[in-house]
Amino acid sequence: MASMPPSHPSQTQSSSPDFHVPSKRAKRILFSRAQLRAVAEETPTRSQCRWQSIFKEVDVDGLMDQGASATHVASAMPDNRFEDDLDVRHKESSSQSRKTLYLTDDLEPVPLSRSSSAAKGLSVLALLLVIMMPLVYDMPFLGKPGPSIIGAKAGLIRRTDLESVPSPTGPVLAKRSDTANDACNRWSQQGALVNGTIYLYGGHASHETDQTDNTWTNDFLSLDVTKNFSISNAPFKGLPQPSGVPAVSNGFLWQSYDTLYLYGGEVSSSPRAYPADYSLWTYDIKNAKWNQHSNPKTSAGNNSDGGGQPVQQAAEGAGISIPTLGRGYYFAGHLDPFTTSGWALPVPRVYLKSLIEYTFPGYTNDGVESLSGGKTAGTDGVWRNITQGGIQDTGRFTNRADSALVYVPGFGADGILSQMNVIDVYDVATSTWYKQATSGRYPILRVNPCAVAASAPDGTSTNIYMYGGQNLIPPENQTQYGDMWILTIPSFTWIEVDTTGQSVPPARVGHSCSMYDSQIISIGGYNTLGLSCDTGVYVFNAANLTWTNDFIALSGGDPQSNPQNQQAAQQKDPAGLSGSYGYQVPAAVQSVIGGNAMGSATITAPVQAATAGPLASGKPITYTVQGTYTITGADGAVVTETGTTSSTTAPSKGSSGPNIAAIVAGVVAGFFFVLACYLGFCAWVYRRQLALYKNHVAMTQRNAIANGAGEKTAFLTDSRTSKERSAEGSSTAAGTSGANSGHDSIPPVPPIGGQRASALTTDGMPVGGNSTANSSSEDLMAGREPTFVGVLLNPRRSLRVINRD
Repeated sequence: MASMPPSHPSQTQSSSPDFHVPSKRAKRILFSRAQLRAVAEETPTRSQCRWQSIFKEVDVDGLMDQGASATHVASAMPDNRFEDDLDVRHKESSSQSRKTLYLTDDLEPVPLSRSSSAAKGLSVLALLLVIMMPLVYDMPFLGKPGPSIIGAKAGLIRRTDLESVPSPTGPVLAKRSDTANDACNRWSQQGALVNGTIYLYGGHASHETDQTDNTWTNDFLSLDVTKNFSISNAPFKGLPQPSGVPAVSNGFLWQSYDTLYLYGGEVSSSPRAYPADYSLWTYDIKNAKWNQHSNPKTSAGNNSDGGGQPVQQAAEGAGISIPTLGRGYYFAGHLDPFTTSGWALPVPRVYLKSLIEYTFPGYTNDGVESLSGGKTAGTDGVWRNITQGGIQDTGRFTNRADSALVYVPGFGADGILSQMNVIDVYDVATSTWYKQATSGRYPILRVNPCAVAASAPDGTSTNIYMYGGQNLIPPENQTQYGDMWILTIPSFTWIEVDTTGQSVPPARVGHSCSMYDSQIISIGGYNTLGLSCDTGVYVFNAANLTWTNDFIALSGGDPQSNPQNQQAAQQKDPAGLSGSYGYQVPAAVQSVIGGNAMGSATITAPVQAATAGPLASGKPITYTVQGTYTITGADGAVVTETGTTSSTTAPSKGSSGPNIAAIVAGVVAGFFFVLACYLGFCAWVYRRQLALYKNHVAMTQRNAIANGAGEKTAFLTDSRTSKERSAEGSSTAAGTSGANSGHDSIPPVPPIGGQRASALTTDGMPVGGNSTANSSSEDLMAGREPTFVGVLLNPRRSLRVINRD
């Protein structure tokens, strides 16, 4: 090891010809390479500092859970990757690190050789060239610079688009710069696909292969997928970097056809950043404008907290947008000092199992109390924190992070969500979670895969594609995966995609995926084994199960004609799954669930039968495929298909409630059914009462003839009213509401010959008979024939008459 430089230069001078420097000036000592190394020993070098990766997914859980460090980092990177022979660092705050030594007046002149003087001059010239070349290289008169001839440009990644520009009137704000699209690698970004354009915000970006800090960005890019492109030259467009929007990773970007909504994410751990109180940031696509919605709070609703709670900013959860319902969801994840302002808990991290629901402005949601009765969300939207949905608040439902969430139409009134690392199913309409067993050989348990879904043309199956991810156990040996799996629904059977003999991308984690024109577009991702600069754009044909070098736009350049990129047979149904245009069921899936490329699956229920929930009672939405159209696939194959919907059950935009028309039709039909039954019943009672009346008339005739009355007399009845007869003093009168005595009394007959029979009262009624005036029995005895209208108006009175017959 070289020793410290001597205190007097004469101890080290050679006998070469002298050149004396004036003694009345302070002079910087020229050190040899060995002396510089000795100076550097007292300053910590990179090899003496603890270097840790910002790839937080790699063993972040182990470090955080062990409480080893409050820094949000994952694993130590090899020191020798960052060392060089002269790594001398001078820290401003440490006087020990300042090793510049000066000669004073009492020192003797320093003799220098002529060769040393020439070398010094050349060194100064070289230094000037090194300083000036980058400046001259970027001068405007040289035109647009090409690839740098002095290496990659390194430096801090700007985290704001505001720069102070000197001017006579003071500092002014410079125009926001567009995002550079020449990053070496990108990962853990937030992405959304809207009307044929993929938007990417934030995440990490490196500009050198060995860059390990300053990777958090607020980059904002777009990729047009309505046109063909090669994966080696994907046409990313840099959009203006927003001001005020935090640079976060591992959050989610919801979309509602015309707006992006940025939820969650974590701020930089290297260098250390501190999150602010959470605000929802929205991006108006048409007007290219970001807006802030501060201090959001939850609302009460089905299976949720009581409302009024601040919305927390979670990270590493699973997100999904359902634009047809006007909602976004974010499941589980974690909270820690890099997501939550003023973190004061005694633990370094808290894992979640809640489901955050956000109702987009202008949409309804019957699961939220404040939106009941068809009310729509205001400009800030409505939040609901679902914590008690079914098995969610039981021990069977674990806290988790780094998963994926996929939407599947049908089965329930509003479709279902499938959570991918442990298969749980969420019924959107009832806000309830259920367990669902799967069949077939299943993939290794993993975190941070990407997952998308495609629908068969006739809707009989929905196939979920899961790609990549990594394990986290053991912490010191993370492994990234590059395999592709299919979970076919409703059979819930796993199928591994065979890519033998194909050129497949490197295994990765932290990537995002989108499905468009039946092709999976994977963007970004990283590998702990180290990837060289990689655009990170790869395309997988979901129909023929192959990785391809090009994306082929099947639906043409006008996304407005089919904004959701649905199958032709599903375009008239808002519930049709987006991104599925041109998709055919792969042969590998047909061999498991039956049917053909257009669908016609023969297994239409889970192989492991569901015991409850929408999969136990619901069915997929199916369609009739008719006619023909032609699509040329990425492999040159021709697809022929057209169709029309045979059923449409999903609600229209702006409504997620019940089918009102169906309810009204059911009520009207029920009313007419009840009315028909009532009329039939009254008709039966009328016929019975009419027959009884005729019997009474015949009995009156027989009794009159038996008592000596003439035939005509037998038809004469008492014309007095019931009140007049009651007033004559019958001791058995019971009022107008008494029960009729039925047919056991003898009809009143006027006395013959002026004498009254001993068995009759003074009004001609039999002793003990009922003289009430309430009933159809009295009508019969008074000679009044019953009518159908009378039965309709008072069926109970008529029913009592016929029941006493």
